[in-house]
Amino acid sequence: MADRKKKDIWLELFHAGYELVEKNPIFAPLLGHVRVETDDPGIKHTRDFARCRDDGIILVNRSRRLSPEEWAYVLAHGLLHYAFWHFEEKDGPIRSDPVKWNIACDMYVTRFLRDVKLFPLPSFANTEFPLPSLPEEELYLRLMPLELGEEHRGFSVAAEYRDMEISANKYRWHNMKDPKRDFAKVFERALQNAVSAAVGMAAGYLENINDKLLIKNSPAERARRWFVNSYPLLGALAASFKIVEDPVVCVRGDIAVAAISESLSEIYFNPGRRLTDDEYRFVMAHEFLHVGLRHLSRCQGRDPYLWNVACDYVINGWLVEMGVGSLPSADVLFDDTFKGMSAEQVYDVIVRDVRRFKKLATLRGVGLSDMLGEGDARFYRAPVGLDEFYRRALSEGLEYHKSSRGLRPAGLEEEIRALWRAPIPWDVELARWFDRFFAPLEKKRTYARLSRRQASTPDIVRPRTVPAAEARDGRTFGVVIDTSGSMDARALAVALGAVASYADSRDVPLARVVFCDAAAYDAGYMSPDAIMGNVRVRGRGGTVLQPGIDFLERAADFPKDGPILVITDAQCDRFAVKREHAIMIPKGSHLPFRPRGEVFAFE
Repeated sequence: MADRKKKDIWLELFHAGYELVEKNPIFAPLLGHVRVETDDPGIKHTRDFARCRDDGIILVNRSRRLSPEEWAYVLAHGLLHYAFWHFEEKDGPIRSDPVKWNIACDMYVTRFLRDVKLFPLPSFANTEFPLPSLPEEELYLRLMPLELGEEHRGFSVAAEYRDMEISANKYRWHNMKDPKRDFAKVFERALQNAVSAAVGMAAGYLENINDKLLIKNSPAERARRWFVNSYPLLGALAASFKIVEDPVVCVRGDIAVAAISESLSEIYFNPGRRLTDDEYRFVMAHEFLHVGLRHLSRCQGRDPYLWNVACDYVINGWLVEMGVGSLPSADVLFDDTFKGMSAEQVYDVIVRDVRRFKKLATLRGVGLSDMLGEGDARFYRAPVGLDEFYRRALSEGLEYHKSSRGLRPAGLEEEIRALWRAPIPWDVELARWFDRFFAPLEKKRTYARLSRRQASTPDIVRPRTVPAAEARDGRTFGVVIDTSGSMDARALAVALGAVASYADSRDVPLARVVFCDAAAYDAGYMSPDAIMGNVRVRGRGGTVLQPGIDFLERAADFPKDGPILVITDAQCDRFAVKREHAIMIPKGSHLPFRPRGEVFAFE
């Protein structure tokens, strides 16, 4: 009974150590390619803890008692011998002294385990002997002239320095054709998984480095690992998104190939569509650029689907130019005629032929946008702002990418840098526009009118500074105001208040105001105070602004170089202004034509 109880304790301790190795993302894949035996009589009566055979079998000594952490270290030690394939052929040039070669390999493995700190060093390990950062061959050459001593025993998991058994029959291995190459590949993938786990934990989408998500080896996961490890431009975005490959979700969301949700930080792939690894990289980069370049928020009142089509043409052109993955055979929009154009410019082109472009398919499908937002009821939108995170991730990725990769389209780099700059508020842009036309006036001293401060001392004359009267002559601008039925009264009040405030601050005494709906109504010259007051809106018909603009440009009492400011809700006919001008529209609106002057989107 005593022997049976002792055997049970040993199994419990060993199995606990085995589970530690089995849960580790670096060693778990290697453990699946070897066989661990505990009943071999050849090791049972020795002082060895374990031995590794060149046929993929690790022999463990039942008679040695170790803690679970120490057994984990012993197993990891043996697995690294296979990962680095220390089982050289018996007649190799560095095998004149097999014992010292074994010790050199043990020193190399011990240094690796000491550096990664995945398992604590066992009590029998040599922790004081210096281990230089050298490959096994150089360690072996340094050991050749030395006498082996007790200090060298602490690097091996065997008592007599030999924890690797190399058979004279080099064909003893029967499980795979090239064990050296296969173990190297398994170990390489394991290290990539570990790196992805660390990045995933830092990004917050993994809670544990042993998350089973890492063991998954789908094409989408391989594409994500490639971005994290090899393509820094999109690496941060790839690490922050959860991959969803659920056919039920794809059917519910009508996702033919792929789609992305920036609010949920999820990217969706239809597992029914068979793509190559290079095609997965292309599709994944396509979706990440949608998010990183803020295409969903840049829609600004445009038709969402046509805007998605325009963005697809631009993104796919960049990816083909950079050589990221390969262009899928179907469901991808690519046209060389759009090269060098921005998404906004492409949109202005395709809206001229809506019938044709409405029939095209994005990666999600015909007539569907692969950028999932609030308008898609199938997907919940988290009430959080992610604009700063996505801009920062893409901008920092660009800096790393410049040092390690080559080709980057100038248009893509320009858009990324523009996104990182803080957007200028519309009122600041409007103020700059006023500054271009109305420079500060020269002040002069005057005694014409007493200051209110002199009420207590009216006998003391104090001067003040005022703009020269002659400098104010011709200092004016025109305002064409959309007064159609679609114009929101609150938006109109905001726009007029801003215009009047800036006019007053820049010593503009009067502005020529024209109201427009179906016809033009001249309100004459108005002071800033009158504009900010109760302006009577006369028209409530359709929206035709060209007559009002023509009236100002032809007016004899309006300066020929006077700028014109057009205030509209963008639901108007096309108009043209021949002189300097700007257009104010509510945020989220979009003009039905490409404007030539500056456009201020006010809130």
